[in-house]
Amino acid sequence: MSNPRIPYRMSSERPALPTMDGKRILVNLVVNVENWQFDQPMPRTIITPPHGRETVPDVPNFSWADYGMRAGLPRILKLFADRGLPASTSINAGVIAAYPQAAEAMRNAGWEFIGHGLHQRALNHSGTGEAELVAETIRLIRDFTGAPVRGWLSPGLRESLETPEILKQSGVDHVFDWVVDDLPSWIDTSEGPLMAMPYNLEINDSIVYAIEKHATGEMLNRLTRTLELFRTEASDNPRVLAIGLHPHLQGVPHRLQELADMVDLLRSCDDVLFTTGSAIADWYATAEPAPGRVDGEA
Repeated sequence: MSNPRIPYRMSSERPALPTMDGKRILVNLVVNVENWQFDQPMPRTIITPPHGRETVPDVPNFSWADYGMRAGLPRILKLFADRGLPASTSINAGVIAAYPQAAEAMRNAGWEFIGHGLHQRALNHSGTGEAELVAETIRLIRDFTGAPVRGWLSPGLRESLETPEILKQSGVDHVFDWVVDDLPSWIDTSEGPLMAMPYNLEINDSIVYAIEKHATGEMLNRLTRTLELFRTEASDNPRVLAIGLHPHLQGVPHRLQELADMVDLLRSCDDVLFTTGSAIADWYATAEPAPGRVDGEA
């Protein structure tokens, strides 16, 4: 079955887009900040249980994630602040109550908040209605930040058949789940067009280190190779590079320097702009308006 939401087109046949603030490679640093519930099975594990029998509470694997919230996140916050870099947090709304100091630190740093569910569980396995869960997530984040929630990244990028409509009804205008191109695309929903925002799965520490289990350094290796190609391709059309990070993976002592090297490599390139999902969404909506609309319409 072809993609039922986004009409197919080859990237080489896309219309030429303008630069964004004079830059052609748009980098969005997305830090996934999650609430793994102590009384639930862990969504991902680093230590397998004896004899393969899952236990709850899962102290070692919960602690793996909890370490990221306590020690990894402050390191990432400092690294970005020292370099004056904008960033986004894909945040489980439950973090606001479970880790209030972390939520306040990201808000004070000016990070953009992206909806990421209430807890780190798939939307259709949450034990409540999906529309209600999305609404509650957005309400909690909006009340905490005082700003609208424009972006969404589903836990595990998992959706139901109705998720795009629910997100559109909830006021979300771009979503990171549909990783189909290196530029945004328009998603067809019965509630109107929704934007698919690029979110690189190959330069994502969860994929590289938690799933594929590569040695430290592979993220930087992939970024170097990707940047080399993007700088060539961007002469024809800009490229969006969203880098997915997790405090318990990239914020550990032996990987923090790799993250510093990654952002410093990007900072050394004169065609790179560090920005946020909402800024990219506004740029793209102006350059290639949603189907059925003209430039300037809401």
